[in-house]
Amino acid sequence: MSNFTAAAEGRGTVAARSSLWESIRRCGILGMGINEEELRRKILIPAYIRTAMSSAIRNRDAGASAEAAVRAGEEADEVPEAPIVVFVNSHSGGRHGPQLTARLQQLISIEQVFDLSDTQPPHFVQYGLTCLENLADNGDNLARVIRENLRVMVAGGDGTVGWILGSLGELFVQKREPVPPAGIIPLGTGNDLSRSFGWGGSFPFAWKSAVKQSLLKAVSNLVQHLDSWHVTIIMQETEGLELPFSLKHMEEYDLTQDVDIQRELPENISCSEGVFYNYFSIGMDAQVAYGFHHLRNKKPYLAQGPMSNKLIYAGLGCTQGWFFTPCVKTPELRGLKNILALYIRKDNSKQWEKIQIPSSVRSIVILNLDCYGGGRHPWGHPMPEYLEKKNFFEAQVDDGLLEIFGLKHGWHASFVMVELISAKHIAQAAAIKLELRGGDWNKAYMQMDGEPWKQPLKRDYSTFMKIERVPFQSRMISGK
Repeated sequence: MSNFTAAAEGRGTVAARSSLWESIRRCGILGMGINEEELRRKILIPAYIRTAMSSAIRNRDAGASAEAAVRAGEEADEVPEAPIVVFVNSHSGGRHGPQLTARLQQLISIEQVFDLSDTQPPHFVQYGLTCLENLADNGDNLARVIRENLRVMVAGGDGTVGWILGSLGELFVQKREPVPPAGIIPLGTGNDLSRSFGWGGSFPFAWKSAVKQSLLKAVSNLVQHLDSWHVTIIMQETEGLELPFSLKHMEEYDLTQDVDIQRELPENISCSEGVFYNYFSIGMDAQVAYGFHHLRNKKPYLAQGPMSNKLIYAGLGCTQGWFFTPCVKTPELRGLKNILALYIRKDNSKQWEKIQIPSSVRSIVILNLDCYGGGRHPWGHPMPEYLEKKNFFEAQVDDGLLEIFGLKHGWHASFVMVELISAKHIAQAAAIKLELRGGDWNKAYMQMDGEPWKQPLKRDYSTFMKIERVPFQSRMISGK
């Protein structure tokens, strides 16, 4: 028995113990002894500054709001240790969203807590932060210190966190550093970003106390870094294609720079781009996710919580052939190798290498975090000997590498997700190119950070995808 296999056998027990300890640690008991007034002094932005920022966002005018800001004399020496603004997805976390917003406004201030249904992150960056920077440029030393020390908390799921990180990433592009680091109050279902940085995997039971603990951690905890990955999709223009929110249309793209063209190009090309922080996948797992999202949008009353969601996922997995195709006569027809060509570029290399996709693989996941599917670890924790043999590196969220693994069918995926075995390791890559060709298949299912869609395939033309690391890293506050 290999060291890697031996290590895998005990992971189910370890995962259960870790989950139990996390539940105890995150229940909120430790936050009960935190003095609210002392916490508020550490994070409260002076009234004239926070009012100016709020006015700038509301009126879409950073300059006028900065000019109208008037400082009261007693605020001259009030310098918060770590000024914090909070974004809340009030639609996440069931009934807790609106209550959490009210609690945070009570602990901090109304102007420093933004409901995402009213204030979008790009508007905060474009108007709120610009107003703060204008105050600092006009000689306001307090505004300068607040801009330098500003931190952000995000109350929501992985999609919400990614939205905030993407908006803050524009500060790198615009050379408006420092970029505020972000912490997380988990309100989603999987919460893999939150788990990866030590903020927990679920909304705590004693949440009113736990929120105080989270804010206190955000004041002084260390800042870590997170890779993000840019995805470009080039395909024949297709009317009526519904792409996920995370993908945006590109006006033009030079296809010849990135892919080896071996087939005739269509006259009309459509290009889209987006960014992911957690994973990108193709295959049956995305098909099940697509079915779930379609059902939830059509009949929202069926998806009322984690347990009902899991039951729906299980039912869809059975009805869509995720579990039972291996029993039929020609299961190889469902393998991704029939439609997909995979190329990778390794770290510190300019050469592209074609990777063979195992015939049994029906789902390929390209993973950035060490968590997937609600805290699971499908890549596993390989022993050093195994890593050396495969020429792999230990997976990290800031190593500039993606882990590529495969799932064979529902039974295999089930054992992987309970961490009895690891997924099928395919490769590690610093950049990835994918070519999808139709034929007997006229569509493929994909998902990116939990947003699934149905990608049409053409018999005569390929669909190309390229995944490259974004040149800057997001800054994350550690919850540990």
